[in-house]
Order: sequence, then structure tokens, then C-alpha cells
Amino acid sequence: MLEGAFNVDYFVLLIGLLLIAGVITTKFSTKLGVPSLVLFILVGMLVGSDGLGFIYFDNAKHAQLIGIVALVIILFEGGLETKWSNVRPVMWPSLSLATLGVVLTTTIVAFAAKLILNVSYSEAFLFGAIVGSTDAAAVFAVLKGKNIRPKLASTLEAESGTNDPMAVFLTISFIEILLASDPNYFTLVGNFFWQMGFGLFIGLALGKLASISINKINLDSSGLYPVFALAFALLTYSIAAFIGASGLLAVYVAALVIGNNDLTYRQSIFRFNEGFAWMMQILMFVILGLLVFPGQLFQWDIIWKGLLLSIILMLVARPIAVFISTFKLGYGRKERIFLSWAGLRGAVPIVLATFPMIAGVPNSQLFFNVVFFVVLTSTLVQGSTITLVASKLGLTGPKKITPMHSLELVSIGKANAEIIEFHVEEDADVVGLSLSTINFPTGTLINAIIRKDQLVTPTGDTTIQEDDILYILVSRIHKKQVETLLKKKKEVNIEELDFEQEKSS
Repeated sequence: MLEGAFNVDYFVLLIGLLLIAGVITTKFSTKLGVPSLVLFILVGMLVGSDGLGFIYFDNAKHAQLIGIVALVIILFEGGLETKWSNVRPVMWPSLSLATLGVVLTTTIVAFAAKLILNVSYSEAFLFGAIVGSTDAAAVFAVLKGKNIRPKLASTLEAESGTNDPMAVFLTISFIEILLASDPNYFTLVGNFFWQMGFGLFIGLALGKLASISINKINLDSSGLYPVFALAFALLTYSIAAFIGASGLLAVYVAALVIGNNDLTYRQSIFRFNEGFAWMMQILMFVILGLLVFPGQLFQWDIIWKGLLLSIILMLVARPIAVFISTFKLGYGRKERIFLSWAGLRGAVPIVLATFPMIAGVPNSQLFFNVVFFVVLTSTLVQGSTITLVASKLGLTGPKKITPMHSLELVSIGKANAEIIEFHVEEDADVVGLSLSTINFPTGTLINAIIRKDQLVTPTGDTTIQEDDILYILVSRIHKKQVETLLKKKKEVNIEELDFEQEKSS
């Protein structure tokens, strides 16, 4: 009994140390200019059996389970943060990249894999399908906080959020083709429309149901609202998967619907899911790092094959897929070059590489090692140079705007009021005005102003300055009015800047 307790305590200690290590690596990743997920993977490899030997882990089923749950949470958080007003103008190009782009990438990589890996065409297309999609976790993590032009950032986020279902469908289809004695290709085509169509429907339906439920239900604790929202994410995935639809697509669509509705305790839900998504991202990449054995990965046979396939994927397959998928869809040459370079691979290909391992497909271990190497090089090379490439192409926008947050009044719980946090930009209408001259709705109160990291106690004569952070107490019925009043001109200027840069490119 004591031995069992020791094992549990040892496991809990390792989880705590791994999470601390993961959080600390995010700080180093910013200074080093390396995507944090690369460091998470390295942490897993370091503590694994071929490293320090703290943990021996080789269970592909457990890694797949953790990876899928983590992807659900990461996609849910990404969908919550995605503004429909930004995605709507780029929806068709994003869907084209997520479908046609994935098919083209899969095909080109498959022919390369046939020659380089010396496998059958069916196995080569399976490999191409595994690495065919960009990764939501990698894209969301790398783009967060970067001043990439909004149109391009929205395109990449929407593509990465919707192309995972296509990659999953192709991967499972090619596994079935490899294992079946007489595969039915017409059934596979029908499965595609079923998965995508019903995945979209379930996402829309449960997203709407979740939004209504969150606003209508009266919970005793504000901390239950984020849990309630997360439960809908897991429910959405499971229902879609249960009927054979795309659970990942359903989760992302549901999150889009929920995130673009006016929710009770909105920011509590957002911030909880942001933290939880970070935790799952750390856990997922560390687990995937544990699953690989560096002694097998860093062999010359794997290195040269992985490097060659990475180069073909980054410099041939992805650019061809992007240029064809976005043909005559409103993107300039420089923008398409950037989209080509920003096609990051991450956790999804590694998780998909566990599917053939579990199914017992020939060469599955070879595929896993090469896929892992491709992901590592793609993330390291492309992820660390995205901002540089955008800058060289002249595709960076203005300084990233701090979003407006709604901080609920937990201390008075059921009171129909909120605190709005507003960051003032240089061209905001309120800059230079005193508080007494701003026509706020009745009952609105400026609680505090943060100016250059110092607290300013506001009075009627206090003048609003650039980069001030205002904390405004407002009733929920007047919240929209206050947001409209404080709305910045920078949105119009960004559109004009995009238009001018598009003409110049």
C-alpha cells in the first residue's frame, strides 16, 4: 500500500515539475525567439527514457487520447478568441486552404514520400495525409501577440481551425484502404460529406444552445460558468464523434458561435479556457516528446529523409497548395508567399501519426519518427521566423492592440453590472478629453486609470491620455452604449492601411 502511495506521489510530483518547466520555458521561448511548443517537446524528450530517464512512456493509445482531448480544448479556446467579423471576409479562402490546400499538399508530399521512404503509393498517401494540415495549436501559439496584418492572421487561424477534420478524414481513409482487402471508395466519399456536414450542423446547434444556456442559467458561483462552457466543448466533440461526424470541426464552430455572442461572465470563461488551453498544450507536447525516443529519431537515415521531406513540404508542397487554393481570391503575391511560409505543422500530425501505429499499419514506426522530425524542423524554422518574414514582405500591421476585457464583479455576484477594461490608443476619440466632458450613460463610473504603470485616481477634470487603461463600472444594459462611445478610429485606419499595402504589393 505504501508502495502504491509512493507511486501516486511520484506521479503527482512529476506532473507539477513538468508544468512548472513548461511555464518557465514560455519565458525563455520569447527571449530566444523559439516557439514555446518546441521547448515543450524538448522537455518531454529530456525527461524521457532516452534522456534523464525519469519517465518511460511508449503507449501510443494514451498519447492519442491525451492529444485529442488537448486538441479539443485548444480548438475551443482558439474559436472563442476568433472574431467572426475578422473571419467572415476570409472564410472562403480559409476553407479553400483547409480542403483543396490539404488535398494538394497531401498529394505532392505523397509522391515525394514514395521516392524518399521507398513505400507503396497507399502508404505514401497516408504519410502525406498525416502532414497535410497546418496545426491550430502551433498557429494560435505563434501568432498570439504578433503584429501580423489582421487579414493574414485571420486567414491562418481560420484555416488551422478548420483543416484538421480534413487531415483526420484523409488519414483514417488511407488506413482503411491499406487494411481493407476490397475498399469501397464511394463509401469514403459519402463519409466525407457526412463528417463535414453534420460536424458543421452539430457545432452550430450546440454552440447556440450553449450560448443560451450560459446566459439563462443562474449559477451560485461565477467559477462554474467557465466549467459549464468547457463541458459543452467536450459534449460537442463526443456527440459529433458518436454519430461519425467531425468532432474537431464541431468544436471549433461551436466555439465561434459562443465566442461571438454576448455572454454572462464572458471574460471569466475566456481567461479560464486560455489558461486551461496552455496547460493542455504543455501537457500534450511534453507527452508527445516522451513518446519519441531520440536514439531512434536522430539517426542519419531518419535525419536526411526528414530534412528532405521538410524542405519539400515547406518550399514546394505548401506554396503550390497556397497559390492554387487562393487563386483570384484577393491575395497579393507577397501575401501568398507569407501564407506559404506560415503553414506550421505541430501536434496534429504527431497525433495522427499514432493512428497507423495503433492500427498496426506497416512502416508506422518509420512514419512516426519522420513525421516527428518534420514537425520539429517546421516549427523551429518557420515558427521562429514568421515575424521576420512578415516584416521583410511589408505585411506587419500597427502595434498589437490590447483587447477590451470585461471583468465581472464576482464580489457582488448577482448584481447586474460589470467592469470594462479599456486600453486607449493614440487615435481614440477620447484622447485629450476630460472625463466630465465625455457623455457616458447615467450611472457609469470611472473607477481607476492606469497610466504608465501608475494608478491615477480619476476626477471630473482628469484628461484621458494615450495608452491609458480605464476601468469603468457600468450596468449591463448600458455596456453596449459605453463600448460604442469608446470605440477607436484605429479599426478604420487598419482597413485603410491594409488597402494601401495591398495596392503596393
